[in-house]
Amino acid sequence: MAVSHEVVLERSDRVETIDVPGTETVLDAAERAGIALPFGCLTGACATCVGRLLAGEVHHSRPPRALKDRHLEAGYVLLCIARPRAPCRIRVGADVQSGLVENPWK
Repeated sequence: MAVSHEVVLERSDRVETIDVPGTETVLDAAERAGIALPFGCLTGACATCVGRLLAGEVHHSRPPRALKDRHLEAGYVLLCIARPRAPCRIRVGADVQSGLVENPWK
């Protein structure tokens, strides 16, 4: 039986908590719980599903190609390939996405 961890997803307007088995990604567990999160490639290449780890630990099941080392050091994670290794708090939402990549059209 896979160990599950509690993952708290924080947005600017709400907080939601899900249980994520170690065999499942945060994105898949959120979808199973009826929580809609944006996603694109599902392979860690596009960063549409980016979140920012505030507490806890996750393991990316494959190299997160959309994140540079400085992004990983700042706590960014890709929810499509992230599996929790401990209870986690993860910030999600547009403000996280805009913090990762500055809009060149501003």
